[in-house]
Amino acid sequence: MTTPLKLSDRKWSSFTVEEIGDVLGGKDIFAHQREVGEIPYVGSSAINNGVIDFVGNDNNTKSSNILSVNRNGSVGYVFYHPYEAVFSGDTRRLKLKQYANNKYVNLFIATCLEKQKDKFRFGYKLGAARLKRQRIMLPVDEHGDIDWEFIITFMEQKYYTIKNEYENPSENKVFDERELKDLNWDQFKMDDIFIINSGVRLTKADMQPGSIPFIGATDSNNGITQFTSTVNASLDSNILGVNYNGSVVENFYHPYKAVFSDDVKRLKLKNYPNNKHVLLFMKAVILQQKVKYAYGYKFNATRMKEQIILLPTKEDGSPDYEFMGQYMKRIENRIIERISKKEANQ
Repeated sequence: MTTPLKLSDRKWSSFTVEEIGDVLGGKDIFAHQREVGEIPYVGSSAINNGVIDFVGNDNNTKSSNILSVNRNGSVGYVFYHPYEAVFSGDTRRLKLKQYANNKYVNLFIATCLEKQKDKFRFGYKLGAARLKRQRIMLPVDEHGDIDWEFIITFMEQKYYTIKNEYENPSENKVFDERELKDLNWDQFKMDDIFIINSGVRLTKADMQPGSIPFIGATDSNNGITQFTSTVNASLDSNILGVNYNGSVVENFYHPYKAVFSDDVKRLKLKNYPNNKHVLLFMKAVILQQKVKYAYGYKFNATRMKEQIILLPTKEDGSPDYEFMGQYMKRIENRIIERISKKEANQ
């Protein structure tokens, strides 16, 4: 059995970014210029690995096995792109001088570099010149050189430790192959479909560290903004958490026990057993209302109850929950199949 490597076992030294990689620019493809396609377009986002769109045109930045560093917007976030992508002017590309095609090295450098992001706030952009001068700490060998072999082995161990803890889910049994267009759809008030409960205000001063997810009004990380040991009347599971404030209408499914801020409503089905696949279908349906609730127009409980959503129906006009579950199971099966094929080819 291989002994796990520890970061504390190595000496560390600081290096400028330009010592370890070449800093390259990005170039904007504005919305009216974008052609429909499958090439990831990487912008200054903190989510989705930085991908903000998929395009069919190039801007002379097409690269792969490269790091993107946000210079504007969500400044300082760093993502690794093993695939070919094009990059906006709000990003800088970092191509490593050594081990540029090694995912473990790229992921390690991305983590070290992103540790610096908190210093780039309040309009302090991370341009090319600052990025080149930015220093990061890296493990070194007895000669003071970067210990690339340690980095690779350390990250490889971390990768397989996490991977071995999880198994791909088995494929779902599917008996309904109908598509969305094959169903009749009708309008329903959300109050007819859901029990809508509020979250509970929990301030940072009252929140104790722990392992229970705390759900806030964010659009990323499945709504999780903190982990706490402090519980209150909002403790719940197997529900949708829908933002009525902050990132309004964004919503996430929570199979695990979590506590919910007062900016998030908790939704459970009234007339059908709550389950992952039906609630994920509902997530997508509710998200269609996002544009309506912009510019400070809060999605509060009163508006939520009266909000009309479109749902597929059975012959008697009632919501076809069985179809919703089957449809999402088919979507999940496609993802499971794609992951399994990718792992088989590794």
